[in-house]
Amino acid sequence: MTPQEYCQQKAAQSGSSFYYSFLFLPRDRREAIIALYAFCREVDDVVDECADGSIAAAKLNWWRSEIDNLFAGTPQHPVTQALAPVVERFGLPREHFLEVIDGMQMDLDYNSYPDFKTLSLYCHRVASMVGLMSIEIFGYEDRQTRKYAHDLGMAFQLTNIVRDVREDATRGRVYIPLDELSAHGVSVQDVLALKPSPGFTELMKVQGRRAREYYDRAFEHLPEVDRYNQRSGVIMAEIYRTVLDELERDGYQVFRHRIALTPVRKLWIAWRTLRREKKRAQRQAALRRSTAH
Repeated sequence: MTPQEYCQQKAAQSGSSFYYSFLFLPRDRREAIIALYAFCREVDDVVDECADGSIAAAKLNWWRSEIDNLFAGTPQHPVTQALAPVVERFGLPREHFLEVIDGMQMDLDYNSYPDFKTLSLYCHRVASMVGLMSIEIFGYEDRQTRKYAHDLGMAFQLTNIVRDVREDATRGRVYIPLDELSAHGVSVQDVLALKPSPGFTELMKVQGRRAREYYDRAFEHLPEVDRYNQRSGVIMAEIYRTVLDELERDGYQVFRHRIALTPVRKLWIAWRTLRREKKRAQRQAALRRSTAH
């Protein structure tokens, strides 16, 4: 199995919505973003699948060393071997990879977060850093697109937090800020016991609104000149916003079940969004031609 095949298998097996947004990219960029995604899966799995915190910490330290190997030109792992040409071609910074690992380290250091300021650092590391590397692979002209990438990463992670309350609680983790829990009369013990309390639904509505605000902010930052190149992020946003819609429609019954879209529905959203973005890009190109004459 080649390093690229390893990454492809890792991405496909995850069942993540991200995979569907990569399908419509040119092959070189698709392979590059899949290698980056496989790296994220590897370090995330360290924390999720390793019950012993000291062993997980040691594995994350191994990954830090492996990032050093990657940038020294001596990668050992299939994922970093696949990343080697990606890092060189697209100029991905070493510090961004280390920030992602530092975000995973926070999962070992925190079972809960006292306030949104602390949580936002976690989201910045595990999601916005990935977004900033992704736009380098997709390509952009306007530096404003970096603000889009940061806020879209925040939006994705906040959506995950709302969707995965039950799954996270079974691992002993609560990602909803503790001061907001308290303000709604919800205790950490209630969440860990999957026990809905009177203020819980309103609390979740607040989390959902915050995620939507980050989506809105992200697309306010996205310049038209870069929009089509960033179509994978646009597709992901449509899929994730649909998840938020379903959570809201379900009354945020996140203790009962985990909302998930079927693969067919994700593919339909991806195709529909791509078609819309193609038409939008064509209109913009026609407008530029008409104003040039």
